[in-house]
Amino acid sequence: MVAVRACEVADHPALAGLMAEMQAHYSVPCPPDAEIRAGLANRPAGTELLVAEHGGALVGFAAFSAIYPGPGLKPGFFLKEIYVAEPARGLGAGRALLAELARLALARGLGRIDWTAARDDEHLLRFYESLGATPQPEKVFFRLTGEGLARLAEG
Repeated sequence: MVAVRACEVADHPALAGLMAEMQAHYSVPCPPDAEIRAGLANRPAGTELLVAEHGGALVGFAAFSAIYPGPGLKPGFFLKEIYVAEPARGLGAGRALLAELARLALARGLGRIDWTAARDDEHLLRFYESLGATPQPEKVFFRLTGEGLARLAEG
C-alpha cells in the first residue's frame, strides 16, 4: 500500500536522492546532494511537497504551489513536478499523489490543478487522462531562462 503525506524535514535526505534519480531519468544535470538538500530546506515560500511511501521508503513526490487567478478569478494549484521511482511504478503512487493533491485543493476551496507534460510520452498522457484530466491544446508553455532572463531583467 502506498501512503501519501506532507514532506517533513526528516524526509529531505531520501527526497534529495529521489530528486537526483529524477534528474538522471530526464538526462539533465544534477547538483550535488548537499545543494539539493539546501534547496529543499530553503525552497520558496508557498512551495509545498507531498511524498509517497511504500514499504518504509520514499518512492515518489509532488511539488506544487497555489496560484491565482484562474478562470472566474478563482485560485488553484500548479503542479510543478511529480515523480515516481521506476521500481515503484505501477504501485499506484502517482495516482495516490494526485488524489491527495485533489483532496487538498478541494479542502482549501481551490477549483483546479494545472500542470505540464511531455507531448511525446504517450504512456504518461494516457495516465493523466485516466484520472479525468484533459489536455489543453490551446495553451503554449513558455520558459524564460539564462541569457534571455538576464536581458529582460536589464531592460
